[in-house]
Parts: sequence; C-alpha cells; structure tokens
Amino acid sequence: MNSDTSALGTNLQNELTRQLRLDKDKKHRSFAWKLLRTVKEVYQATKYQGKTALTVPPFFKNVGRGNERIWGEEMSTPQPTVINWSGLDDKEKLDLIPTLAATDNWILPTQPIGASNKTQPPFREAQLVAKADGKCSRHKGWWREGKDELATHSMTTEVWISTRGKIPETTRTAIQEALEADNTKETPSFDSENLEDIHRAGVTRHCMRGGWYDSQGLVTMGFLEENPF
Repeated sequence: MNSDTSALGTNLQNELTRQLRLDKDKKHRSFAWKLLRTVKEVYQATKYQGKTALTVPPFFKNVGRGNERIWGEEMSTPQPTVINWSGLDDKEKLDLIPTLAATDNWILPTQPIGASNKTQPPFREAQLVAKADGKCSRHKGWWREGKDELATHSMTTEVWISTRGKIPETTRTAIQEALEADNTKETPSFDSENLEDIHRAGVTRHCMRGGWYDSQGLVTMGFLEENPF
C-alpha cells in the first residue's frame, strides 16, 4: 500500500500481495515449523520452494518459487529441497517439475491432490511416504497476528519423495509421527545463527505507511538484511 518504488519496497509489496492471496486459498497450507524441521532433516535440505518471504522459516539458506530466487545464493547444482506444493502457482510447478523429475533429494508436504481430495501424485515421479490428520498447519494470517496455534483445517497432510528416493523406516516413522502430532501450539527452536530470534521478534508485522513494523512498533529489518529477496 506504500508508494515506495525502491527495489526493497517493491519486493515487500509483491510478497505481501502474494501472501494475502495465498491466505484466501482454501487449499493452501502454512505448515508447522516442527513438521518442516522433520522433513528438512531427511535430506539435510538447504532450500525451500513455495510460499513468500513473509512466512518461510528462516532455517533455510536458499528460498525460491519455481525458477525465481527469493533469497540465498545461485547454485549450479540442485540442492536438497523442501517443497510446499500449495505455495506454488501452476507455472512455478511446471518450472520446477523437470528438476524434481531428474533428482531424488527433495521432499514435498501437501494436502491430498486430486478430485475430492483423493490421494494422487503431484507429478509422475513422486511416491507417498506418509499421511495423517494431525495438527501440523498454522492458522491463516498467523504472520500478521503472531498466532502460534496449530490446526488440522479438517484436511489430511501427505509427504511425498522421489520414486527413486529411499529413506530408512525410522525416518518414515519420524515423518508419520510429525504428521500425527496433536500439539496445540507451534514450538520453534532457535539456532546459533540468531536468525530465528530476529524472525520471532518481528513475526507480528503491520504494513504501515513509511515502514515495516513489528508488534512493538519498531522497524524490523535485520532478518530482511540477512535474507534479501
């Protein structure tokens, strides 16, 4: 809503507009960080695909949507990746599928895809490894209001990997348990890089004329400076 035409101001506005649109999508899910940490560890993922810079967890070094880079370094080889399928539009999914079809170091949480929410692969080279109805999604608009409550949203969550990928049974069990979790609130864990502290301090942000403010009315730009998009 700001008239700022700088690169940062424009990017912030674009990310805000997209996030508000995602929040209106009944099929979109903002997954709990506990679940994302669990699937991240399967392939030691360094990249996250989907969603916006306002809601992506800060524990991924690189973030993108399809062929678009939000933050992080350009890499010549595909990185191990966590994919929020509902956080991508149709073109971004099409851009991403060739890379996913040719690699086996990605993992994809999503709601059931198909008619009447019946399980079917998001694309041919994907295999289902776990599904459950636990509280592993955040409420709509949590990034604006600082909400940490979790919910099922009356929808199953599935996790897919490459048809060429293999994971130990203990890993599959850990994913299943994360999906079945009944925690009522998010449980963030802060790393040594302090990015999550910065992110948590400014998680309740309000778009106000002339700045981007946290819940205490202070400009919160440290996280964006560390992770420009």
